[in-house]
Amino acid sequence: MSTLFSPLPMGPLTLANRIVVPPMSQYSAADDGIATPWHAQHIGGLAISGAGMVICEANGVTPDGRITPHCLGLWNREQAQALQKLIADIRTYSNTPIGVQLNHAGRKAGTNAPWRNQGASLTDSEGGWPTVAPSALAYKPGWRVPQELDEAGMTRIIDGFVAAAERALNAGVDFIELHAANGYLLNQFLSPLSNQREDAYGGSPENRMRFPLRVARALRNVWPASRALGVRFNGGEFAEGGLALEESVQFARELHAIGYDYLHVSGGYNIYDQTPPADQPGYMVPFAEAVKQALPEAVVITVGLIYEAPQAEAILAGKRADLVAIGRGMLDDPNWPIHAAIALGETAPWPKPYDRFGPLGWPTHRAQEVKS
Repeated sequence: MSTLFSPLPMGPLTLANRIVVPPMSQYSAADDGIATPWHAQHIGGLAISGAGMVICEANGVTPDGRITPHCLGLWNREQAQALQKLIADIRTYSNTPIGVQLNHAGRKAGTNAPWRNQGASLTDSEGGWPTVAPSALAYKPGWRVPQELDEAGMTRIIDGFVAAAERALNAGVDFIELHAANGYLLNQFLSPLSNQREDAYGGSPENRMRFPLRVARALRNVWPASRALGVRFNGGEFAEGGLALEESVQFARELHAIGYDYLHVSGGYNIYDQTPPADQPGYMVPFAEAVKQALPEAVVITVGLIYEAPQAEAILAGKRADLVAIGRGMLDDPNWPIHAAIALGETAPWPKPYDRFGPLGWPTHRAQEVKS
């Protein structure tokens, strides 16, 4: 059996294979952060793709923590009820583990969708809102300058994460993922480029980790051990003077010690003019590999332009990570896991209603069956 299609224990879950659908924001919620039919078809389709687990897009834990006005939220009952219905409907045809990512966007909140004005910061007249961050530094020139968070503001946000986790639990998700990557609030605290505080939350790596770890502990305290808990964080920033890989490994050690069931290692997107080599397949894999080497007992997810089955198999077989997240590949081909199984000589995980039209239904595959 290939490594890609071998099962994997992950905390209280056992995944059928090593393929992860990462969170991918759709910017298609109603104005009040409620899931729409778009999310039902999007997540529902991914749930029958054959992937081992599906992570729903970032859900804002407070109204001001949304990336855009059309991002999902989990700060009120109506949003939780919509999520509960979405999960319940999917459970009638799929048992794929489904989780949600919890996020506060910090200084990158209150923006347009990427296809509107290149995702620029919203003005007040466009419906924008005041933003917060570890330091009063705008993400880009011309963007809104955030207010520096004080203790009261940090407590408010921690409370938002905890309340959102409780709503997610009641909605029936299998796991939650804390978002501490890709330039959002917790990543902003971790990075010396976006965190220039001179108090107990800035300066040394230990100080910069202080607030993200407060959030992480609060979630661990409220989230039951019977359901999986994960975190996504940056391994690096592709920017001079930014978050160092050894600091990310140190952060990973802390999260693992707290009791997080998986570590999802991403990178970049905190510094607007950074130049990540996003055209190079597997360009973030070295980040995950460093974490895996430091914590061989941890479950580590890697990501970053992984789009071919042999490439994914080689990453796993080389023990560079335990799971591979397929993002763009899944949007391009929602049956990516099925086609990967065929490419690796495994049994394709077709949903039963489609199975009779599966690989043996195609003349080319029938011909291969006859030859074998």
